Amino acid sequence: MSSPTTPERSALAWWQSLGPGFVVAATGVGAGDLIAAAVVGQKYGLVVLWAVLMGALLKCVLNEGVSRWQLATGTSLIEGWFTRLPRWVGGYFLGYLCLWSYLVAAALGAACGVAATALVPGLGVSVGWWSALHAIAGYALVRWWGYARFEKLMKGLMAVMFVTVVVCAVMMLQEPGKLLRGLLWPTIPSGSAALLLGLMGGVGGSVTLLCYGYWIREKQWRGTAMHRRTWLDLASAYALTGFFGLAVVVIAAAAKPVDASGNALVLALAAQLEALLGPIGKWCFLVGFWCAVFTSLLGVWQGVPYLFADSLSAWAKRRGVIIADSDSLLQSRAYRWFLAYLAFPPLLLLWWHKPLAIVILYAIAGAFFMPFLASVLLVMNNRRDWVGALKNGHMLNLLLTLALLLFAGLFGYELWQRMGG
Repeated sequence: MSSPTTPERSALAWWQSLGPGFVVAATGVGAGDLIAAAVVGQKYGLVVLWAVLMGALLKCVLNEGVSRWQLATGTSLIEGWFTRLPRWVGGYFLGYLCLWSYLVAAALGAACGVAATALVPGLGVSVGWWSALHAIAGYALVRWWGYARFEKLMKGLMAVMFVTVVVCAVMMLQEPGKLLRGLLWPTIPSGSAALLLGLMGGVGGSVTLLCYGYWIREKQWRGTAMHRRTWLDLASAYALTGFFGLAVVVIAAAAKPVDASGNALVLALAAQLEALLGPIGKWCFLVGFWCAVFTSLLGVWQGVPYLFADSLSAWAKRRGVIIADSDSLLQSRAYRWFLAYLAFPPLLLLWWHKPLAIVILYAIAGAFFMPFLASVLLVMNNRRDWVGALKNGHMLNLLLTLALLLFAGLFGYELWQRMGG
C-alpha cells in the first residue's frame, strides 16, 4: 500500500521535479538587478512595485518562447536563426556574444569580490583576489561537475538568497496597504520612466535566457509533451524572481540608504539594515547578496559556453563545414575553451580601467539584445509550418509585442544617453 501524500512530500516532489527554470532565474538575478531595484526603491518607494512584476512576466514570456521553439522543432533557437533567418542575424549574435561575455564576466567577478569582502571583512583579502578566487572556483565547478550537481547547487543557493532577503523585507515592511497599491495600481512618478525601464529590463537576465534550452536538454525534456512542464518550471521560477525583486524594493524604500552608485549602494543598504534591524539584518542581506552574485557567475560560466559552441557549430554547418568534435556541446572543445575565456582573461579588467569605447559599445549592444530576441520570437514562433501546434496564441503575441516595444524604448534611451543626449 502506498503511503499518503503529505503537503511536505508534495512540496518536495514539486521542488525536485523542476530545475532549469530556477537555474536560469538565479543566473539572471545579479548585482545589477539588486542595484536597479535598490535605486528605484530608494527614490520612489513602493508605488513602482508593479514594474518588478511586469519585468518578471515579460522575461518569463521570452524564456517560454525559447523553450517553445526547441520543443516544437528539436533544434535550439540559435540553430533556428542560423538556418532560417538572414545571415546577419547569426553573425551579429556571435560577435556580440564574445564582447558581452568578456565584460559581463569581469563585472560578475568584481561583484563576487565585493560581496565576499563585505561578508568576511576580517581576512584582509582584497576585492581583486576574492574576485579571482570566485572565477577559478566557478571554472572548476563547471568543468568537473555534471549538470545534475550544478543544478542542485544553484537551487540551494537560490533558496538561501530568496529566504534571507525576503525575511529582511518582511521585517522592514510597515505599510502593507502601500505595498498592495504599488502592485495593483501602476504609477509612473515624474522623472522615473528611465529607471523603471531599466528595472524591468534587468529583472531575470538577458542573454542568459537562451541557456534555458540547453539546460532542459540536460534534463531530457524533449518534444511537445514537455511544454506544460516547462511552463510550470518557468512560471514558478520567475514568480520567485519577482518576489525577490519586490523584497529589494521594499527594503530600499524603508531603509533609505545614503546616495551611492554601483555595488557601493548595496553595501550602504546593508549598513542601514544593521542600524535598523541589528547585525542579523545586515548579515542576512549580505548572504543574500553573495548568493545572488555567485549564482549569476556560476550560471554564466555553465550556460554561456553552450551558446558559443552552438553558434560556432551552426555557423560552420551553414557554410558546409563540418567541425570534428564531440556530439555533446558540453564536451566539445569550443565549450571548454569558451569557459576558460570567461574565467581567466576578464580578470585583467579588475586591475585596469575599461576603455570608454568598449563600455559604450557593450551598453548599446546589450540594450539591443532584448528587442532583438522579442522580434525573433515573434517571427519564428508564428510560423505554423515551423512550430506546428505550438504556434503562438494571441495573448503570447500581445505580451511579446509589449516586450518588443518596452525593450526597444530602453534601447533607444540607452543609445541617446551614450551618444551624449
